[in-house]
Formats: sequence, structure tokens, C-alpha cells
Amino acid sequence: MLDARLNSLGLPKAPADTRVVVAMSGGVDSSVVAAMLKDEGYDVVGVTLQLYDHGAALAKKGACCAGIDIHDARRVAEDMGFPHYVLDYENIFRDAVIEEFADSYLGGATPVPCIRCNERVKFKDLLETARDLEADCMATGHYIQRKMGKHGAELHCAADAARDQSYFLFSTTPEQLDFLRFPLGHLASKAATRDLAAKYGLAVADKPDSQDICFVPDGNYAAVIEKLRPGSAEPGEIVHADGRVLGTHRGVIHYTIGQRRGLGIGGLDEPLYVVRLDVDSRRVVVGPKDMLATRTIPVREINWLGDAPFDSRTEWPLSVKVRSTRPPREAIIRPLSPTEAEIELLSPEEGVSPGQACVFYDPASSRIFGGGWIWRGR
Repeated sequence: MLDARLNSLGLPKAPADTRVVVAMSGGVDSSVVAAMLKDEGYDVVGVTLQLYDHGAALAKKGACCAGIDIHDARRVAEDMGFPHYVLDYENIFRDAVIEEFADSYLGGATPVPCIRCNERVKFKDLLETARDLEADCMATGHYIQRKMGKHGAELHCAADAARDQSYFLFSTTPEQLDFLRFPLGHLASKAATRDLAAKYGLAVADKPDSQDICFVPDGNYAAVIEKLRPGSAEPGEIVHADGRVLGTHRGVIHYTIGQRRGLGIGGLDEPLYVVRLDVDSRRVVVGPKDMLATRTIPVREINWLGDAPFDSRTEWPLSVKVRSTRPPREAIIRPLSPTEAEIELLSPEEGVSPGQACVFYDPASSRIFGGGWIWRGR
């Protein structure tokens, strides 16, 4: 039951007296959030982040914060009649996200920069900017749900499993969750979002979804890393796990754990996969698929969203997701400290890679219990 004394954002104010900063990427999702809240009578302020060179962005399509997207966000604000600001976050974004992205690849990991962007830029610096603007809350177009539980705000999966973005938002802290709102999380489908965009007459109603990481044109990660770290793509050997040298490669940064295609070692009797990246010796180690199976995963930098302290129990029987495209697997989570744990999967998972996130889910509900970052272990 909704408390009649609260508005639709769960605050004890009339909408007209409630200031909401909406993080606007220029896409259909955040545009609908801004239009919806304005239509409901809220005091809406739109904010768009310029995360990298505006001139370079103008020529790039399929990225979430390109120059055309800034234009689209501004147009929505003009049409709906609320103020809109573009903030230059280039230096913050480079230092907090891009530099670590490059270093992670150089270290043989497979990073997820979108999570770091949410954690270190959107839900940190932008959230503080929203407070400076005297906002009562900040709303985004993410597909995830915020629900009130016995102990405060909880993070839950989106109603539409196909659009759920919980994997990318596990590091949202309880303090941030108090201030954040996700008005689209309850919608049954993306089609429902586009219907709302058409209802409000938004020019972005039919705009395609972004596909690439915003600063990686055409998905060419290696080219970005070589530009950031000249000389990083040094050649080396492709080696079978049994020690045989099978060929050469043009740089470890071109490979990820679990990769099969593009190895350049055809003509062998068995399909081979990248099972390990030995950065120090510049070796790409390959082997049969069964070598990818993992049951024990070391995790650190844990952000815990449970009601009891993470290390108050020796075991947590939960489900975990180790890649955004994989379904959750049953697991036992054993805390080693408030921010470190060993994960035991009840059934093996393939292609687990350092640098990926491991997100914790309640197997009996839609609730997310946080998560951490996979690393190589001691």
C-alpha cells in the first residue's frame, strides 16, 4: 500500500515542491523519465554529462553520451519546459574510468567500465551536484527497482528481465539508494517506454538503443588502449596449456578469457579457448573448453546491500551472476572480511575472468544483495 502522504517518488511533499534532478543521456529512457516527472508536476532539472571531447563525439553513433545525444537531451528539456544543464566531466571520467579501463586490460583483466562510471561518476559526483542544486532526489532511466523494506530502501531487479540492469548497478551504496529513484524499473517492456515517449511527443521516441561503451568506437577496445598506452600491444606467443607453442599474437590486450574466435591457430584437432593471459611473459595460454570451468571465485571490493552485516555470518546461500549476459547461478558466499569473500558455485561456470563483476541475488525474490569484483586471488 502506498502512503497517501507521500508523492509518487516516496517523498512527503507535493510534486511541485519536490525538485528532481534527472540524469539525461539523450536516449529514450532518461528522456521519458524527465518528461513523465515534469508531466506529474515535479520541479525537474535535467543534467547531461559531457564525458569526452564533444567534437570527436559528434561523428560517433551508438554511444551513450555522444554529441548528438547532448543535443537530443536539450531538445527534450526545451519541449517539456524544464531547465537543462550540460556539465563538463571529461577530467573526472578520464581519471575515474578510462585510465583504470586501460590499466585493467594491460593487466590481463576484462573490465566493465559502465559499472565504474555509475559508481564513481554518475552516482558519486553527479549525485553530489544534484544535492548542490538542492534536489530532493535524483532520477535515472535505468531498468532496476528501488523498493522500501523493513530496514530501508532495497535494490530489486527490473520487472522486465530482458532489460534488467542490476549487474551494472550492484555497487550502488545504501546512502546513494536513499537519494536515487528509478521510475522505469516497474515497466513490463521497452515497448512500454517507447509508448510513453510517443505519448509525451518526444522526438527520441524511436531512437535506437546505445550499443557501444561510450568511449570505445565500434567496440575496438585494443585501439583505445594502444592510444592511451602507446606500445602496449607487444607481440608474444600463443601457448597450449600443455606447453606447446602454437603461434604468435599481436598483443595480449586483443584477447579475453573464454575467447575462441580470432586466435589465428587453425588446423588443430580440437577447438581451443583462451584459458589464461600471462601478461608478464606476454603469453596467451589456450586449452580445451573444460579448462574454463570454475567453481571457486575470489571477490573483493564488495558492496553489501543486505540487512545484517556481511561478515556477521560464515556463509550466505545466494545466487550470483558473473557476467551481464549469464543467468544467476546458485552459490555459497563465504566472507573473508567486510569487503572480501570466496564464492563457491554449486555448478561450474565457464569463462570467469578477473575484472568482471560478481553480483549477489536473493534466489527467493528479486532483491539484489550487492556484489564485488573478481580477481585472481592470492
